[in-house]
Parts: sequence; C-alpha cells; structure tokens
Amino acid sequence: MWLLFLIPACLAAVLSCLRLVRVAATADSLAWLERAEPTEAVGIGLYETAYLAGGPTRVVDLVLVLMAARGRLHLAHTGWTTVVDPRGRSRLERALIAAVGPEGQCRTGELKGELVEHPTVQEIGGRLTLAGLATPAAVRESTVVAVRQVRQALLLTVVLFGASLALAAPHSSDAGAAVAWFSLPLILTTGTLLMARVDVQAYTHWAAPAGQEVLRSVRLPDQHGLGDDAERELLTAVAMVGPSALADARLREALRN
Repeated sequence: MWLLFLIPACLAAVLSCLRLVRVAATADSLAWLERAEPTEAVGIGLYETAYLAGGPTRVVDLVLVLMAARGRLHLAHTGWTTVVDPRGRSRLERALIAAVGPEGQCRTGELKGELVEHPTVQEIGGRLTLAGLATPAAVRESTVVAVRQVRQALLLTVVLFGASLALAAPHSSDAGAAVAWFSLPLILTTGTLLMARVDVQAYTHWAAPAGQEVLRSVRLPDQHGLGDDAERELLTAVAMVGPSALADARLREALRN
C-alpha cells in the first residue's frame, strides 16, 4: 500500500528538480551578459537603488514617501492617497499623479498596484537589466517558482513518507522498505535545494551580482539618527530596506494599505 504514496513523491521530486536544473541552465546562458555600459553611465540614483533592493514595489514606496516628505502628497493611515500639489517634478511623479485620477484621491493599495506595472517604473528595471545590474524579470520569476516547487515536493514527500510509515507500522519489513525507498526523493529534493542556495540563489534577487556590489556601496544612516541631509538619508533608508525604515508608524501603516 505504501508504494501508492511513493510514486507521487518520486514524480514530484524528479519533475521539480529537473525544472530547477533547466531554469538554472537557462539563467546561466542568459546572464550574465556583459554590461552594455559602465555603472557610472547608467545613473544609479535613489530609484535605481530602490529597484535593485526591492524591485518595482520598492520604487513605488520610495516615490510615495518622497512626495509625502515634500508636502506634495498626503498618505493617510486609513489607506487613502491625496494629491496636494498636482505638478509632478519627474516622469514618475507625473505618472503617479495621473494614476490617482482627476479627483485627486484614491486608495493607496490600488495606486501601488497600478504604478508597479507602469512603463515608467518598468523602464528603470529595463535599463538596469541591460546594464547587467538587475536580474532579468523572466529569469528571476522562473527561478523563484522552480525553487518553490522543489520545496513543495520536499514537503509532499515528508507527508507521504509519514503516511507510509503509519500504514507499514504493523509490518517491520514494510517499514524498512518504505524508509529505504523514500530516502531517494528526500535526498534528491534536499540536495537540490542545498545546491540551489549556492548556484541559483543569486537569480532570485532583484539585483544581479554586479548590482549587489552597487548596493553594498550604499551607505545607510546610523541607527541613532539621520545625518546632515535628513531627507536624503531617510529616502536612502527607504530605498534599501523599505517602509520599515520609517520612524512614523502612521506612515508605515499608510504604505502597507
């Protein structure tokens, strides 16, 4: 009876591991392309830093905090965003104001969801990818999914292994055979995940290895306060670690909405 549990466990383990290996091979062939231009020519500003650290969502959080800090936007902890100054100072600000709509107010969650897909935000990722600083979106997404599937296969194998032992408990010989056979998918999935941490982990980040070097060069404000340029320090912290860097709990709540 326990063989009926072994078959799906082996199938899930083999298929998920093969997909991860194929994704890793594809990622190696696509990345890393030589940089089309040096890092200095790309223009690594706050928005680029935010993309490398947290992707499009981090860029949107950053522009919201920037406009709120300068009094051009009001972020309510109740989940509403209100435009105070309708004159955008950059393409991204103008895109945000346009996304809010003519009424000048909208739900923050809906606004963030729309802006994440906006061409202006996607263009930032495209430039960084061409420069070899950001992981190609397709590579990152497929790698994350493949790693998740291997983890799910490992969890499924453990569950089915437990069920097999429960069925085979009255028969010591069956229990021994179940342990021996289930060790195969367990070793396969566990070993693949361990190798993935070494060979594939870099492809699950927004920043490519070269982009990680750029992030390591960014100086965060110390934990005891902001530096001379308080706004710049605050925005840099948000770009690097997200809304959790904000001291204002109401503003953090507003961005979570």
